[in-house]
Amino acid sequence: MIRIIAATLVWLSHIAFVSANSHLPYISHISAVAPDVLSIEIQAGKRIPALQRYYDKGIIDWVDDSRDRHRWVRQGKQVIGSVVGPKQDVLYPFDEFQGAPLNTRWADSASSYLIRSDNDSDYSAGKKPIAIYRKSRPSDMARTGFWAFDWPVTHYLYLKLPAPLKEGAQYEIEFNNSAISRQTYLHNTRNVRSEAVHVSQIGFRPDDNRKVAFLSLWRGNGDGQPYTDGLPFAVINNQTQQIVYRGKTELSKSRFEAEDAYKQNYTSADVYMMQFSALKTAGEYRVCVKSVGCSYSFPINQNAWGDAFTTSVRGLFHQRSGIELGPPYTQYRRPRNMHPADGVVVYHSRTPLMDTMNGINARGTARDNFSDLINGKTTLVVENAWGGYADAGDWDRRIQHLDSTRLLLELIEMNPQYFAGLNLNLPESSNNLPDLLDEALWGLEFFRRLQTPEGGIRGGIESMDHPRHGEGSWQESQTLLAYAPGFWSSHIYAGVAARAARILKPFAPELAATYKASALKAMNWAEDAYSRRAYRNLPHQAKDARNLAAAELYRLTGNETWHRLFVQTSVFNKASPLKKWKHHDQTDAAFVYLNTHKTDSLIKRNAEMALLREADQSIRTGDQTAFKWTKRNPWAWLGWGNLTAPEASSLIRAHYLTGKQKYLDAVLLATQYGAGANPLNMAFTTGIGQNSPKHPLVQDQRVSAQQPPEGITVNGPLETKRQLEHWLAKQFDKVIYPNHASWPTAEAYFDIYDFAPLNEFTVQSTIGPNAYVWGYLAARK
Repeated sequence: MIRIIAATLVWLSHIAFVSANSHLPYISHISAVAPDVLSIEIQAGKRIPALQRYYDKGIIDWVDDSRDRHRWVRQGKQVIGSVVGPKQDVLYPFDEFQGAPLNTRWADSASSYLIRSDNDSDYSAGKKPIAIYRKSRPSDMARTGFWAFDWPVTHYLYLKLPAPLKEGAQYEIEFNNSAISRQTYLHNTRNVRSEAVHVSQIGFRPDDNRKVAFLSLWRGNGDGQPYTDGLPFAVINNQTQQIVYRGKTELSKSRFEAEDAYKQNYTSADVYMMQFSALKTAGEYRVCVKSVGCSYSFPINQNAWGDAFTTSVRGLFHQRSGIELGPPYTQYRRPRNMHPADGVVVYHSRTPLMDTMNGINARGTARDNFSDLINGKTTLVVENAWGGYADAGDWDRRIQHLDSTRLLLELIEMNPQYFAGLNLNLPESSNNLPDLLDEALWGLEFFRRLQTPEGGIRGGIESMDHPRHGEGSWQESQTLLAYAPGFWSSHIYAGVAARAARILKPFAPELAATYKASALKAMNWAEDAYSRRAYRNLPHQAKDARNLAAAELYRLTGNETWHRLFVQTSVFNKASPLKKWKHHDQTDAAFVYLNTHKTDSLIKRNAEMALLREADQSIRTGDQTAFKWTKRNPWAWLGWGNLTAPEASSLIRAHYLTGKQKYLDAVLLATQYGAGANPLNMAFTTGIGQNSPKHPLVQDQRVSAQQPPEGITVNGPLETKRQLEHWLAKQFDKVIYPNHASWPTAEAYFDIYDFAPLNEFTVQSTIGPNAYVWGYLAARK
């Protein structure tokens, strides 16, 4: 263990961030956002990240673990950090904060600015703005003490000017009574990026039938920037600087119009759409609005979606447990973690996952995430218990992750030729399987490894609590427990393993046979356990998993036993939606059955109608939103990934089954927000485009002070009213402006580690679904 820690600290020293040269607020960008409004972005403050170091306990030091799971090191009355690792010989200190805050009273005064120009007569004598608007957002968090936080902040200042700026003119901006130096701004709206112009940073395939950008701006205490219909815009080729397309803006949604069933507007600004779908020539482009400015650059090429998919699905690789991460497979580094060869021991718990809050609370008696698991702990060691995917920022590996495995397998089935040729740069890339199939099997093989001799499938492996402060996954010092087998987890596994067996057959017949046998063994065990269950009123998730497993096994084997079970447990014996809150969710089973031969015609018809009804509703929902995102259910509230990982699975399946263009068009539009066409001009998957999250809730990244691994799709914006009670929101309320409650949801994403509702993710709720959508768009013919 000492050798592992030593090696870890060596590579940490090579990747630590470099301190900034200046402690003062500085200007990071100047642009126009309207003919008579100048935007100035100012960065104030910087986090200097804590770095783990060797720890030799001093005479006056003592470790306080009486408050919570963390192990705080106290020197007298002062907490200096936390000790980490099984031997407690590594210290994770606190961050440092560097820089001075911006004087916002000064910044909000029009007298603080003077704009001059030698080639615009309106400003030859110098003029002050007539109004100043501002929004200030925390852009990072420095934890500088036990319960002390400082906040780097990005300030957006909007200077309402007495006259429009002149195209091509140069302006000097003076900052009176400030250490900020005079700035020169060239008003060239064919070249300067404007915060108000939004476009996907993934770009488009030439044959994408929907290529769009948006124009909008929320100015904080200045409300929405008014624009008008019909503003000229142009698409410009970055290489030739030639205009290749011209058009005019069209109102997508005014700030007074509702965007969903709750009659809410989530943008608080008029949003205009710019369509350039007729542009099909490959190249690198930008969209520029006359007298306003330009978007980030974006490509049009055949591989636009393929490149994005590769980045997205590699988020799963970066969540792998049990291997070392690093070159040549990734630039992100992490020592091997959670592996028995390093002395990691996993103990059997008598509690199945389905009986806990981390599962489905099948008995209705679970009080929290961990108590029942811990109370079931035994001294029995579970051998060979390693692999799978870390759930999110923490490291549990649960059966729900197979949702993503199922989606990857579905992509292969939809277009085996495309994915057979895709190189994901995996350790397994040299074998005879498609790389995407290798990635899918990584998650599935973990649970096959956990299968008991009788056939039951454990629900996963969990630590006894959330990670300790400052501890990397390779340093985990808490006890690891494996859930007992349960019929819910066994049914889930049986269905996914059956699908894997069917898809594996042309590539690896022997492995296909192995998974077929494993799936049947799990299903038979699950059916026996289900028949002997002590409680009858099961959550619908348990019934749905059984139904889906039966559908998959019938499709694999043709055995009427499984067909009868599917028919008996299907909601599609009569007209029914794919999903009904607290009643059922047979979405995946419907699609499996629609692709199965020798079926019940009534059930098949009802399943198809349910799928197409949901897809058509998704189109109507997307038509109502300003940025064209959609929701499966109009009454679902906004957040926890449905803006960043498009809710487009039913649209995709409807397109796959019918070939109708309207469904593909809706998928394309639904992806735009998460890909960068949003008020923050941010792609919400790390590694995509020029602006993506820098501080996702990935504890391994945080404690190693690295750039984030690629492919992490964060939860993204959450309805603002649902953010306010989070403990972190109460900490940064002193720096956010205007008041947090007044921020529109579409703007209210804060790239702050530990703000879990916005900056966390899971393998199954964001990474897998996002990769599925982008993968379908990449592979479609």
